[in-house]
Amino acid sequence: MSALHNVLLLGGSGKVAQLLTPLLLQRSWNVTSIIRDPAQVANLEKLGEGQAGKLNVLVRSLEDITSDAQAKSLIDEVKPDYVVWSAGAGGKGAPERTFKIDRDAACHFIRASVATPSATKFVMISFITSRLKKPSWWTEEIWQEQLNTTLKALKRYYEAKVAADQVLYEEGKKRKDFAGICLRPGALTLEPAGKVRLGKIPVAKGTSSRASVANLTALLLDAPGVKSCWLDMLDGDEDPEAAVKRCIEEGVDAAEGEPFY
Repeated sequence: MSALHNVLLLGGSGKVAQLLTPLLLQRSWNVTSIIRDPAQVANLEKLGEGQAGKLNVLVRSLEDITSDAQAKSLIDEVKPDYVVWSAGAGGKGAPERTFKIDRDAACHFIRASVATPSATKFVMISFITSRLKKPSWWTEEIWQEQLNTTLKALKRYYEAKVAADQVLYEEGKKRKDFAGICLRPGALTLEPAGKVRLGKIPVAKGTSSRASVANLTALLLDAPGVKSCWLDMLDGDEDPEAAVKRCIEEGVDAAEGEPFY
């Protein structure tokens, strides 16, 4: 059985987060789920019914987190050793909201987590093409296609996410006892959890089951020896436990090729 852990889940009302919550609770871990809408509290609390771990749902607006100190205050209140960022503006509201949440608030929580000695892992849910440079395992054609389609269509979201991903990578390297893990799925689906492709994947287009994203997040939090890294992820043909073990043993890091790598 896993040791007892306290997990701070930011963006707890999202689809991936709701799939992740019971996976953490069944490990006898305690989860504090941060949501914005008080109307969702009752439904989310049902995720904790009959579970080994304890679920606490807190209503807070991540949009109101405008400093590392504010993020640190919430971390000090919850006292997590693991933090998961599964939040986002979701394209709602003014364009500035994407930067406020997906970039700024995310970065505040990253820096606050690294500044908290008891916090040892931070998993960021990002997306597979959130990067500044073409990686060596993609062709130029793949990279140009992404620049001209996905990254152009999602310009603000891309700029916000890639900035936060970089901060997680750089901040995570400041502590040897801290793992800043960026999990980077493709087009999200509602399919059941299944086998995966994980690590450096020679394609940029493909689907990722939200349930598989949740499962991999739980496995990465539970895995000993994981270090700060980027892991691209698509649906595939490898057992998820084996994929996580392989990536850890081989030191796989899809941040390779980025200017800050």
